[in-house]
Amino acid sequence: MSEITYLQAVSDALKEEMRRDEKVFMIGEDMGVYGGCFGVTRGFLDEFGDERLIDTPISEGGFTGVAIGAAMAGYRPVVEYMFSDFVTCAMDLITNQAAKARFMLGGQVTIPLVIRTPAGSGTGAAAQHSQSLEAWFCHVPGLKVVMPSTPYDAKGLLKSAIREDNAILFYEHKLLYSTKGEVPEEEYVLPIGKANVMREGKDVTIISYSLTALKALKAAEMLEKDGIDAEVLDLRTLSPLDTDAIIASVKKTGKALVTHEGVQKFGVGAEVASLIGDSEAFFYLDRPVRRLGGEDIPIPYSPQLEMQVVPQPDTIYACVKGLLA
Repeated sequence: MSEITYLQAVSDALKEEMRRDEKVFMIGEDMGVYGGCFGVTRGFLDEFGDERLIDTPISEGGFTGVAIGAAMAGYRPVVEYMFSDFVTCAMDLITNQAAKARFMLGGQVTIPLVIRTPAGSGTGAAAQHSQSLEAWFCHVPGLKVVMPSTPYDAKGLLKSAIREDNAILFYEHKLLYSTKGEVPEEEYVLPIGKANVMREGKDVTIISYSLTALKALKAAEMLEKDGIDAEVLDLRTLSPLDTDAIIASVKKTGKALVTHEGVQKFGVGAEVASLIGDSEAFFYLDRPVRRLGGEDIPIPYSPQLEMQVVPQPDTIYACVKGLLA
């Protein structure tokens, strides 16, 4: 095992898959000479050349369409948007083409397409570069949505995503790039659609994903000082959801909080809460399921305000305390 950053884990996964399969190529803005907006593809141009690391004009709709066509022709494109907010510039391509082509053509083609993009707040990038829009795509049949929280998960899930024959949105929270974790030196992949119990507990289940899962871990440490044993379940994949893991954890603890950075209204937490309510886990609940998501407001530029509109360890802690009161 080696301790590496989340950014290095993503970079290593891309390199390994490009070396393994010559059909894998990358396309997006400033990926080559510049090395990517956050440095993920630094040095790739020297190894893979400009035919497999394609710098594009500022036209998400244009190069996403190119990637979809390439996927239908047998290639395995990995698209990168500089910021996840820019999915809005390619919504028709993602939701009406990439998501539906395999179904509408009766399985005559596959769409092995990965769209990688940095998401979330915390960098002072304001309202148009700081959103968490993953719930949009969870609502679209034909798309898979992956949001890993650790270097280990990021590498294993990205390698699996590139090998998939379906379109996948792969979100990498900006504040996770500098976090570190142990990653095996030998090759491995992780199954898409499987959650991970990050911390075992018996008193309450905190369900989360991406950066907020790490905040939930910190909140669990705070709760432990109060004698509360919290279980933290990292969803890792939002579509498909690991319903078995969610139900098993809630049946064990009898209480659940779902927390995420995306706006709470109509968010992932609502789906998870509904899933629990419609399952056998409902009969094990001692309290109603709670949700804690982002405020219904654009992300402010001010660092102080930015922190206040998305869940933090102390607000997760307070919400669990309220749930147990």
